[in-house]
Amino acid sequence: MKEPAADPDEEVFAFLREAFEANFEVLRLESGRGLSADGKQFAWNQVQTYWRRLRDVARSITNTEVRLTLPNQRTPKGRPYTIEGIVDIVREEGYTVMYDIKSHDAEYIRQNREMYKQQLDVYAHIWQNLRGQPLNETAIIATHFPKAVADALESGDEGQLAFALGQWNPVVPLEFDPSAVESTIAEFGSIVDAIEDGVFEPRSVQHLDAREGSTQQRFATAVCRNCDARYSCSSYRRWALGSTSRIERTVRRYFEDTVPEEDVESVRAANLQAAPSVSDLEADFA
Repeated sequence: MKEPAADPDEEVFAFLREAFEANFEVLRLESGRGLSADGKQFAWNQVQTYWRRLRDVARSITNTEVRLTLPNQRTPKGRPYTIEGIVDIVREEGYTVMYDIKSHDAEYIRQNREMYKQQLDVYAHIWQNLRGQPLNETAIIATHFPKAVADALESGDEGQLAFALGQWNPVVPLEFDPSAVESTIAEFGSIVDAIEDGVFEPRSVQHLDAREGSTQQRFATAVCRNCDARYSCSSYRRWALGSTSRIERTVRRYFEDTVPEEDVESVRAANLQAAPSVSDLEADFA
């Protein structure tokens, strides 16, 4: 009796899981950093929801992780610097689309298009003018899924997940404007100067607390909570401790986020495996 054909999605998910675990292990060994079980599961959820919602885009991508470079730039203070970025390219029937993947919320991107458009304008400039390649469209793919998708994943209900994914549109098209490239590059140069000069001025607490866009999310919730430097930011600390109720929630979050012992051991092992050997240290200090 002939065996039934394998479900192609099952084959894809098996491949994705295998590739995910392999990449995770490489990154863990290279960086010396592990992830908590919850953090790793969240990362895997992003991978599988990307495939479920955007499999047509994923299948049609012709060039992945294309590195774009704009060398020999000068800041307003004369410092040399290079702009680099990585994008995915889809070419179909003479139509070319450039995608930049962000782990941000799609609605926030839609409400702050200009902030994201500047970066893609520069990438489009590199692709068209330095590489001489045609380009018809640029877009952001926002992999951060909304609460409805997260709830459906948690429930394990395939029908609920299918409905939630159908309501979510993670692709945000952005019109590129060649005339804005020069000013954007100049702005990048000013940022490089500020970094080199050690000038880091955080947004005000009032800005962090302001609600923006149709989702009415606070800036601190939409942006600052995705920033690795937030606990070193005086504005974020003041915002997080700005009211009695917020203090209570913040303190509770610290206790609730206590890392399980097995995750602590995973981080220790990663650090040990990534640590330089005695011979490496002797060579460094020779």
